[in-house]
Amino acid sequence: MPSYGGRVKSAYLYAAARTPFGRFGGALAGIRPDDLSATALRGVLSKAPALDPAFVDDVVWGCANQAGEDNRNVGRMAVLLAGLPVSVPATTVNRLCGSSLDAAISGSRAIETGDAEVVVIGGVESMTRAPWVLPKPSRAFPAGDVTAVSTTLGWRLVNRNMPKEWTVPLGDANEMLGEKFGIGRDRQDEFAARSHNRADAAWAGGFYDDLVVPVPGADLSCDEGIRPGSSAAGLAGLKPVFRPDGTITAGNASPLNDGASAVLLGSGAAAGRIGQAPIARVAGRGVSAVEPPMFGYAPVEAAARALARAGITWADVGAVELNEAFAVQSIACVDAWLKEGLADAELVNAEGGAIAIGHPLGASGGRILGTLAARLRRSGDRYGVAAVCIGVGQALAVVLENAQ
Repeated sequence: MPSYGGRVKSAYLYAAARTPFGRFGGALAGIRPDDLSATALRGVLSKAPALDPAFVDDVVWGCANQAGEDNRNVGRMAVLLAGLPVSVPATTVNRLCGSSLDAAISGSRAIETGDAEVVVIGGVESMTRAPWVLPKPSRAFPAGDVTAVSTTLGWRLVNRNMPKEWTVPLGDANEMLGEKFGIGRDRQDEFAARSHNRADAAWAGGFYDDLVVPVPGADLSCDEGIRPGSSAAGLAGLKPVFRPDGTITAGNASPLNDGASAVLLGSGAAAGRIGQAPIARVAGRGVSAVEPPMFGYAPVEAAARALARAGITWADVGAVELNEAFAVQSIACVDAWLKEGLADAELVNAEGGAIAIGHPLGASGGRILGTLAARLRRSGDRYGVAAVCIGVGQALAVVLENAQ
């Protein structure tokens, strides 16, 4: 059992909370991202009622867009809207889909170095409310037309010097990944159906009851995109989205979503101030990068680095939370991890994944980290891995050690 405090500082996870994740244009469409953030922030602090919010040293918030209502440091806006003392600082970080896991990495490092004792991390995305933007003209009164560009997802306003093979749409990139590893439509649909059915069972069994907080002004009690009773046969009827003869459909890829997540981190010495024992220790971190179209496979190396820094191997891991951007890239990563020593593919996303639950970009890292800690707490397994692929060819991974 790890000791709390001592000469060598460690960063611990004490609590996690998130909103339900809404569908694009769904139940959370009318809620601003800064308000979603404030809800998650209040929610996670409500899990530690003994903690005086004035003792939060910093808030590190993830957001991938920041082109609309989430502009101008949405983390700081969340602090103010949540009613925290104005003395609580905040920053917003952007590593696209990995933004809130990046926030966790930054927050845990601040604790380990002694720069902070208590840090709240999290993230948000309202993909529904992401605005259209117009490029600013280089001179006044241009005579030609100007195109409004959606900021919801993917490349935009691309630099003409960027190689075209790097800027292919995310779906096309994952069609390429499927071809490279020989992952067909059947496996992808089976994986997606499992995600929906596991998420449905997890909600029905109460797993998410303590992790999800309601959003004021929204009639949504659970993740909106889950489709109970999904089957590979049913998903097989959907048409490919990116290529006429492709394998990726709306059913085996993560949807567009709205939502926010938050995690309370602290040092071992902060346990008294927080008023409870920690759930898990941040034991290792990893970041990796590959050529942009292969971003879906990048978690393989990120997880390897995190495991090495934790001083363990895949054989020691009892739970994995992998953000399911696409079924094909998730399968490719799991296949690689099985070859590297992961005991069983069933350890991955046992409570459902992003294909069912949703993937509001900036919030997903906090979601998988909180879910992983809850799984370790329930199962008693010692180590778990949270990993996320990131557009433009990156990935992050964090190893948690059960502190119970």
